[in-house]
Amino acid sequence: MDSQKVDMYIVTNAKYFQGHQIAQIRERMLNMDDSKFTMIQTIPLKEPSTALLISIFLGAYGIDRFYIGHTGMGIGKLLTCGGLGIWTIVDWFQIQNATRDVNFEKIQHYLY
Repeated sequence: MDSQKVDMYIVTNAKYFQGHQIAQIRERMLNMDDSKFTMIQTIPLKEPSTALLISIFLGAYGIDRFYIGHTGMGIGKLLTCGGLGIWTIVDWFQIQNATRDVNFEKIQHYLY
């Protein structure tokens, strides 16, 4: 794989992943086929800042967890009104990293 393509992908999409995940992604992308690269470019990644805004305004209803694909946790937050507000406040600080972890899990399927 061409390192310029990989570096361009990393620079463009670094906000979707945690810092320690980027080195792993780059290394695996350099060792994969060119045919997989086009598939990786089409993976829909969730925006961490959008998840934070959803969490701030609609977090008590679990919408933030539904957005990143954690349906069970979303239902739990919905039924408990955000854990009586405590779970909602905790998610304000954790939702961005949770979103980045979900994005990393999505891209891992194509990297192996």
